[in-house]
Amino acid sequence: MNGRRSGPSSSSSGGGRGGRAGAGAAGEKGKDGQRRPMFRRRKVCRFCAEKIDDINYKDSKLLMSFVPERAKIVPRRISGTCALHQRKLRTAIMRARQLALIPYTAE
Repeated sequence: MNGRRSGPSSSSSGGGRGGRAGAGAAGEKGKDGQRRPMFRRRKVCRFCAEKIDDINYKDSKLLMSFVPERAKIVPRRISGTCALHQRKLRTAIMRARQLALIPYTAE
């Protein structure tokens, strides 16, 4: 034998269908048959756009928008903040947590 499997155990997907049966229907294709890249809007730093220079730890309403239910600080790649403001945001959130303005964990 040349290394190929035969029989019903060779199908990895189960139900009798091949794994690549519907692969082309998932994404739209261009004129040359290649997939077009998905367009993503570039995230803009909220603090730069609104020209907020200092992030105050007392502004719990603003800080809570960067802390989801699990009480973790939202990373830059998701929130879209720049590196400078992300560092200031982290400091403000940590100070607010020490003063019990923001919870450390979910309830």
